[in-house]
Amino acid sequence: MPIYEYELCDGECAVCGGQFTLRRPVSAAPLTHCPTCQKPVRKLISSFSSPMKLKPLSISDAKKAGF
Repeated sequence: MPIYEYELCDGECAVCGGQFTLRRPVSAAPLTHCPTCQKPVRKLISSFSSPMKLKPLSISDAKKAGF
């Protein structure tokens, strides 16, 4: 399941702190209100993690990995 980041549209909240993250299925309906304080929220564009390529794979490395 992807992790989504949200922030309040207006104001702050002592409960959620104004920003929070949730794990939600892709098929879930868009979240429009904070689950704790019920204020309107918007989804943030967040970064993603990708493996860093340290060196090019050689044929022998690929064979060791089972390819």
